[in-house]
Amino acid sequence: MPFDLRRFDIYRKVPKDLTQPTYTGAIISVCCCLFIIFLFLSELTGFITTEIVNELYVDDPDKDSGGKIDVNLNVSLPNLHCDLVGLDIQDEMGRHEVGHIDNSMKIPLRNGDGCRFEGRFSINKVPGNFHVSTHSATAQPENPDMTHVIHKLTFGDTLQAHNVHGAFNALGGAERLASNPLASHDYILKIVPTVFENMKGKHQYSYQYTVANKEYVAYSHTGRIIPAIWFRYDLSPITVKYTERRQPLYRFITTICAIIGGTFTVAGILDSCIFTASEAWKKIQLGKMQ
Repeated sequence: MPFDLRRFDIYRKVPKDLTQPTYTGAIISVCCCLFIIFLFLSELTGFITTEIVNELYVDDPDKDSGGKIDVNLNVSLPNLHCDLVGLDIQDEMGRHEVGHIDNSMKIPLRNGDGCRFEGRFSINKVPGNFHVSTHSATAQPENPDMTHVIHKLTFGDTLQAHNVHGAFNALGGAERLASNPLASHDYILKIVPTVFENMKGKHQYSYQYTVANKEYVAYSHTGRIIPAIWFRYDLSPITVKYTERRQPLYRFITTICAIIGGTFTVAGILDSCIFTASEAWKKIQLGKMQ
């Protein structure tokens, strides 16, 4: 007796003349196909779209930075001349720099009565401060006006990810134009290291920060202290990591198979129940007629 491979067919076919089409079955079949298409498109959208997974850990993520953090500062002082504006940097490692000028630019405002300071500089990864003041000016003004608008203050790289939301420029847009012109402003920053890993495994290192602020007029035994805009910072030991991921292909295929198989199974059960109930009702009606 020759070997017949068809014996292993678990999907036996039923001749068409042994099947019976119904209107109910047609409606269920159309609804079933539309439902499958809807779920398929939903899963396809989820498969194409990347998701961001975040985690927390204690470590210094950017060990190749040499213990430095890049800072971008952009601030306008509408009532202080550019010749008086300067940037000073201090920290607990002994750094004390007055009138930092590298990678900085001063743009006159209001016909020279005001100034916009833009600078890019680095700070050490230790507690410290940097401040905008008149300390580096050749001659100190009698009443320096420190009212200001902060356009940008960021640390580290600018993340190239639209779906990562965080406080990377928490002071952007902060304005103190209605403040006491002779007051100093303290911005106390808690800097949180942040890592972003994209789909290709490339890392970007940035920093988020929280901020608290106070405004005050300071005095000493010699009189009123020259006002300044202080940014006092400290680093958090906690690092936030964002990882860009996409759903694996095998999971997408598994989900699609589950959708198709489950939908057809449920639709088949529903159609069978309706057909059985319909046939039973017909028999009851025939019995009443006889």
